[in-house]
This record gives sequence, C-alpha cells and structure tokens, in this order.
Amino acid sequence: MDKLEMRHTLLAAKARKQLSWDAIGSAVGMSPVWVASACYGMNSASHEVAHKLCDVLGVDSEAADALKAFPTKAWDEAIPQDPFVYRLYEVVGVYGETLKDVVQEKFGDGIMSAIDFTMEVDKVEDPKGDRVLLTLSGKFLPYKSW
Repeated sequence: MDKLEMRHTLLAAKARKQLSWDAIGSAVGMSPVWVASACYGMNSASHEVAHKLCDVLGVDSEAADALKAFPTKAWDEAIPQDPFVYRLYEVVGVYGETLKDVVQEKFGDGIMSAIDFTMEVDKVEDPKGDRVLLTLSGKFLPYKSW
C-alpha cells in the first residue's frame, strides 16, 4: 500500500467510525494535528503509533507499513481552489514577507523549522463570530556563514 492508498483507507475508516481528530489523537497519544497530517501522508509514524492508529481505525497492518514509510513532502503548486486552503495561501502571500522581516528582526537571519515544529488549532468564541486560532511553533534555525 502506498501513501495515497493509505490516505484513502484511513480517511474512509475515520468517516465510517465517525471519529474526530481530537479523539484519534487522544487514543494514540499524539497531537490531533500531527495525526491528521500523518493520515494525509505528510509525516511518518513510529511502529507503535502506526499500529495504535490502525487499531483505533480498524484497518489492517498494510496501512501501518505505509504510515511508517518516510513521505515525500510535496504538494500541487497550483493556486488552491478550496476556500479554506486558499485563505491560508493568501495569508502567506500577503503577510509572508512581513512575518519574515519581523522574525528576522527578533532572531536574526534564518528560518522557522518545519521539522522541529508543533501546531495547534483552537476555537475562540467571540460575539462577533467565532475565531480560528492557529498556533505555529517552530525552532529558529539561523543561517550560517562559512
């Protein structure tokens, strides 16, 4: 089973069992955002986590083998059509250089790691309309001179 077939298998099992990412994350002892990313094929899981995840979703060990495989972290470079994904793309397009400049003023010349990284998604209730709170936390990696 490759990562694409694994993705379809795991997402179908999640829907069939009517489980949330929060419930699955709790059951396997991992962040719900990380678990979702692994199920979508963008992260690899340890042997233990892969098998726990398959047990929770009721799928066979072929999916666990695919979960353990190292992913190719690539995506379609076309402008996203899904409104939610497009808005994130728009945020980076509009504020990317601003964020880069502000981060580099605070930390120096470098980047935020997407390897040593965590992300949380929270709901903030607001009388004017509920808010989506995305918290991205990555280790700062300075560029080196040689």
